[in-house]
Amino acid sequence: MLSRRAVLSSAGLTLLGCAVKSRVEAGRAVSLVLPAQPTRDGAGVSLNRALGQRALSVLDPFLLLDEFHTDDPSDYLAGFPEHPHRGFETVTYMLQGAMEHRDVLGNQGRLGPGGAQWMTAGHGIIHSEMPRQERGLMWGFQLWVNLPRARKLIAPRYQDIAPSRIPEADVDGVRLRVVAGSTFGRTGPVSGIDVEPLFVDLAPAKGAHLRQPVPSGHTVFAYVTEGAVRLGSSQREVPRGHLAVLEKGTSVEVTGATEDGRLLLLAGRPWNEPIARMGPFVMNTDDEVRQAFDDYRAGRLLLGG
Repeated sequence: MLSRRAVLSSAGLTLLGCAVKSRVEAGRAVSLVLPAQPTRDGAGVSLNRALGQRALSVLDPFLLLDEFHTDDPSDYLAGFPEHPHRGFETVTYMLQGAMEHRDVLGNQGRLGPGGAQWMTAGHGIIHSEMPRQERGLMWGFQLWVNLPRARKLIAPRYQDIAPSRIPEADVDGVRLRVVAGSTFGRTGPVSGIDVEPLFVDLAPAKGAHLRQPVPSGHTVFAYVTEGAVRLGSSQREVPRGHLAVLEKGTSVEVTGATEDGRLLLLAGRPWNEPIARMGPFVMNTDDEVRQAFDDYRAGRLLLGG
């Protein structure tokens, strides 16, 4: 039989263990919310820039998040003509409309509603993304993801993801699509990405609540695409067109604040390395960026310098 002291000691250890577990499993808090800023890029495409703007230039390993959302053809018809990249990855995700990717390596992909593409520029690629419609709503997103120093000059790679390949599920009243990573028994089709990403499109019904697991060491942010949602341990309400940065933890609390709430939630492993970027190139030093420009002008970009 245990002594009273032993019982109390055991109870104390149990309470301590529960407290430690609670801290480990604690949901992430929202540390920052900011609105996307209107701008233009490409050949004059109208955008809302959530990440890569003056107030938040980088969120390691994420470099940029743009939303294009307009039914005015003059805002998108010029598209993104042929241009180079080196040292990072571009991700395009479409909700409405149609875009077409072409690159000098012979890759081609048509993006329709619900489709995605993940392009690893590596040592160099030259590509275009052009609209394949003359009217109607064009609505999609482009995300830039950094490559680590040791992998910036790898061979380019292109993954074209048809909508039918993206798994969907309904969990506790939240409709989700998994573009990359694994969650709730679903695994997204994007593979072989260095940052070990989680990319989920979540649409909670009003009042529906979900504890979305995320890797503890990853950078995590959310961008609200429709309505409003409540996020984080404090359930802070975040409206459409705003980006929310989440602090450390192993999960994100998501609750539908409106009937039409929807968000993109992204997580990636940070590199904690210097970032030098100019235009279409992202390297670790200014000299490496200058070398990328020199390689492009001299026709060496696709050869890796």
